[in-house]
Amino acid sequence: MSGGSGLDRYALRRLVREVGRRLAVAGVSSPEHDARELAEWLLDRPLPLADGADEAFVTAYEEAVRRRAEREPLQRITGRMFFRGLELDCRPGVFIVRPETEVVAGAAIEAARASVDGADGAGCVGRAGGADRGDGGAPGPLVVDLCTGSGAIAAAVAVEVPTARVMAVELADDACAAAVATCERHAPGRVRVLRADAADPTTLAGLDGEVDVVVTNPPYVPAGALEDVETACHDPHLALFGGGEDGLALPTALVRRAAALLRGGGVLVMEHDAGQGAALCGAALASGFTTAQTGQDLTGRDRYLRAVR
Repeated sequence: MSGGSGLDRYALRRLVREVGRRLAVAGVSSPEHDARELAEWLLDRPLPLADGADEAFVTAYEEAVRRRAEREPLQRITGRMFFRGLELDCRPGVFIVRPETEVVAGAAIEAARASVDGADGAGCVGRAGGADRGDGGAPGPLVVDLCTGSGAIAAAVAVEVPTARVMAVELADDACAAAVATCERHAPGRVRVLRADAADPTTLAGLDGEVDVVVTNPPYVPAGALEDVETACHDPHLALFGGGEDGLALPTALVRRAAALLRGGGVLVMEHDAGQGAALCGAALASGFTTAQTGQDLTGRDRYLRAVR
């Protein structure tokens, strides 16, 4: 790419196509999308609405493309990421949200809505910690997001289940600050973020037996299993590795913690690695859950545990 006096609309589109080819050669998995996303981020408008670009854009675009070609994640470059229609800040030290986690959040949202409707057979009237709907109706469900990271799941639940009271737990300082910002941006006053160890039996102990839904996307990567260069270099390792050779040390501890937090009929939704489904179903049944099954993501891979207390 070269500078000059700027680009008309046709030259701009040619440049974006050229960048797509360059990113493909660099091994980027979605080169055309990323080339366009970087351009639209700098233009602050959709590409079809851009009449052209000035020399400052060309310089900035070159730098952004260089970073992406070196496999810096797109979200780190733009400083933003998207989750179930919500725009989130992408900060250093915070795990970048993935599309598969949107499916996990959706399962938790469905469970929270079912709790409101009484579809799980228990209802939620009169339980401690429920949010007042403000319309004289029954209190809403109590949802706890363990290892909340950026706060994406907690914020999505609060937005999509307006009657819910949501509590989020995160240990890392950077992620905890990001979660507070995310939740206040999208659901002000609706989510309480607690800096604590999610697996500690004393964390939220006052809510034991009172929670309707526990959702978690914990660190679960098995030791030595990380192959993606972008994840390995740019996501915090505290948010990746679950402990032990199989990556299940923390997830199984969280299954036990969820079993204590949930009321009878409450639901646990936990994201996991594609090879961990059977082990986590077994851990759930051994911890007192009445049913446990594995859910799939949009690619058909085993992706999350859904267990009923």
